[in-house]
Amino acid sequence: MITNRRLVAALPLLALAVSLTACGGTSDQTNTDTDAAPTSTGSAPIATEPVADTPFGTACSAVPASGEGSFTGMADDPVATAASNNPVLSTLVAAVKKAGLVDTLNSADGVTVFAPTNDAFAKIDKETLTKVLADKKTLTDILTYHVVPGRKTPTDLRHGRFTTLQGGTVTTTGSGRDYMVGDARVVCGDVPTRNATVYIVDTVLMPGK
Repeated sequence: MITNRRLVAALPLLALAVSLTACGGTSDQTNTDTDAAPTSTGSAPIATEPVADTPFGTACSAVPASGEGSFTGMADDPVATAASNNPVLSTLVAAVKKAGLVDTLNSADGVTVFAPTNDAFAKIDKETLTKVLADKKTLTDILTYHVVPGRKTPTDLRHGRFTTLQGGTVTTTGSGRDYMVGDARVVCGDVPTRNATVYIVDTVLMPGK
């Protein structure tokens, strides 16, 4: 009888132990669970603005894929030399040579060049372009208006206002892959050369506009 009574008395304690085990209720197990990785709260990820690739833009496809005129080749040369190897910039290079600015640009220490394409120069009527190319002072003012100190990133161009080597100012706007320099659109941007960052633009910038 005594044995049966003890067994009956122990049954509630046995049931409680079984219940705790089934629920994982020991203190050691609880500590392990708190160390586990937190579950997702279901919050939506924070949206970020797209970052421009390097280089980027529609005219980049006209740059040679290999050789000195390619992006890799241009990165090895100072900016005037790099531009001379790029077929998109042949008119600009001719103007730089006429103005005697090759050495000035090649020796500059960290600048940004807004480089007009051949098509940009073609927008200027031939008579005016001929006069500009023949006037070294005017040509120098126009070309140095396309150069600003420091290597500017696309982030710098989002809401930029820069003093040029000519002494005037240019404003830039944009985001992602779409940037404007004054009324000129960047058609191939963030192109590195040895001493400069180049943004190829579709319009010649004019001081005072």
